[in-house]
Amino acid sequence: MSDETAIVEEPPARSLPDDPILRTLFERFEAVDWEISLGQDVARVPNEAWSEFAAAAKESGFEVCVDVTAVDWMRDRPDRFEIVANLLSMDHKLRLRMTTTTGRVEPSVASLVPVWPGANFAEREAYDMFGIIFDGHPDLTRILMPDEWEGHPLRKDFGVGSVPVQFKESHQVT
Repeated sequence: MSDETAIVEEPPARSLPDDPILRTLFERFEAVDWEISLGQDVARVPNEAWSEFAAAAKESGFEVCVDVTAVDWMRDRPDRFEIVANLLSMDHKLRLRMTTTTGRVEPSVASLVPVWPGANFAEREAYDMFGIIFDGHPDLTRILMPDEWEGHPLRKDFGVGSVPVQFKESHQVT
């Protein structure tokens, strides 16, 4: 028998941002992951914590939701859709990209409109183009496509379709 002591490895420490505003925000949410992507701070938020994290981000000084959009990963990831909200703090001169994922069948996420009313039209666009339901949205109706349009054009499984073009008789060069 040897006198060696078993070495127990601890899991790596959770990565947190250096900025004190962001660090304080992320410390409040154990399930939210922080990373840097293309030089920008990114919060990977579980779907069920989306609205709570958004409200905390606003309290932390992110007074503007610049944009809300979506990405259709179709076959590349288990959760087909990724929802992305770009936040801005003018007081602290910070940007934060907040992302979450949702499933393939009836994709949904909490609306950001109760936190940032300006997210209204961006969420309607994501609904119209991708079919993502924003729970609690005050007027989730189409914004770009006609009301009678079937389907969601930016989904990767949406048929391209075609429009028949009729050309005039052309003169042939001899």
